[in-house]
Amino acid sequence: MADVSDSSAPLQVSVVAADHEVWSGGATQVIAKTTEGEIGILRGHEPLLAILAEGEVRVTLTDGKRIVAKADEGFLSVENNRVTIVARAAELVS
Repeated sequence: MADVSDSSAPLQVSVVAADHEVWSGGATQVIAKTTEGEIGILRGHEPLLAILAEGEVRVTLTDGKRIVAKADEGFLSVENNRVTIVARAAELVS
């Protein structure tokens, strides 16, 4: 596991549905739709807790590839370069 205090370490991201983990790993960016609008998360983001709106969560991996998950009804938490997305229902779409 990467040391989150290392400035070159990636974000540690987990996308979790109510009954299983959908995806987890290192990333450089996360974009998600919240009830307040779309939000982008990069390293060093301030701690945050937001309510997810139904929609896509787009994760840019450390190698530049992207994954997309559909997430419904949940929340997004950011703290110490860890991003946790918990949804009632979530699945990878690409």
